[in-house]
Amino acid sequence: MSLEPQIAMSPTPVAPSRRKWGRGLSATVGFVATVFLTFLGLLAITFFIGRVIPIDPVLAVVGDRASNEVYEAARVAMGLDQPLPVQFFHYVVNVFSGDLGQSVSTGRPVVEDLSRFFPATLEMATIGIIIGVALGVPLGVIAASRQGSVIDQIIRVVGLLGYSMPAFWLGLVGLALFYARLRWVGGPGRLDIFYDGLVEPVTGLLLVDSLIKGEFEIFWNAVHHLILPASVLGFFSLAYIARMTRSFMLDQLSQEFVTTARVKGVPERVVIWRHAFNPIRVPLITVIGLSYAGLLEGSVMIETVFSWPGIGNYLTTALLNADMNAVLGSTLVIGAVFIFINKISDVLYRVLDPRAR
Repeated sequence: MSLEPQIAMSPTPVAPSRRKWGRGLSATVGFVATVFLTFLGLLAITFFIGRVIPIDPVLAVVGDRASNEVYEAARVAMGLDQPLPVQFFHYVVNVFSGDLGQSVSTGRPVVEDLSRFFPATLEMATIGIIIGVALGVPLGVIAASRQGSVIDQIIRVVGLLGYSMPAFWLGLVGLALFYARLRWVGGPGRLDIFYDGLVEPVTGLLLVDSLIKGEFEIFWNAVHHLILPASVLGFFSLAYIARMTRSFMLDQLSQEFVTTARVKGVPERVVIWRHAFNPIRVPLITVIGLSYAGLLEGSVMIETVFSWPGIGNYLTTALLNADMNAVLGSTLVIGAVFIFINKISDVLYRVLDPRAR
């Protein structure tokens, strides 16, 4: 019996490079679709919450002494007389076109305000998370490797304080001690008042802009003001990261492969940092990402205490003034940051763990 027909009918093998390219394209499309749908859901949540909270955006514009005619005219001009689905459609179109409306508090477009205030929060939160990771991860590893010792108990107490201590109280104590009494750090604000406005914004990050312009005196003044609020934020992230690192390490140190490495005489430093620490890098990425997003979102109290011109301070002022465009715009930016950081964490997860690819 001839094999020629069977050979002719056999499927043509697909090149490995083509299969790999197809999988990469599929993963990219899925990633973009997930981000888009998540962001669309965020838009829906922020929009409908803005419509149900007991704040009238029309009164914030015209004032409570305006006549009914003026009130109705403003309501129509703002599109609030239309059905909610129509309002939501216009809201989505405006957001994707970069229009978040006008701020009642500042009289400027909300997008312009956010471009001014968000970099200040980003700068403080970034320094805070660097402090939290640089100290929290080693402390968590040390606590796990010396479980039950005095050092372990001290680190656990520090973590407990970070969870239970109010942020505004710690900020006020820090100002009273390190600024008012010891004069080790700068006071409230991002700069001393006579430096304000001397550096033209490029990125919005004052440390970066001052270095770009070669204004080293302003750079060190900015560091002087930044170190205390960033350290307060870093303390709270340190507590969370150290606690989670300790928990992950305790689980790994009880595994059989760690016991086997110790029996074989592998140095304890290698056992801890190579055998036990390497497997926890993936969950630590998630923990650090969530902690970073939390600092960006939860710095309202710190910014209020330190008069820091960030998005938290901007959001608080907008809430007090019933400035719904600013409130929704700030909430949208914070939610988008959470989405972005979570997706970056997923990418790093796949890079560090081949099993997830």
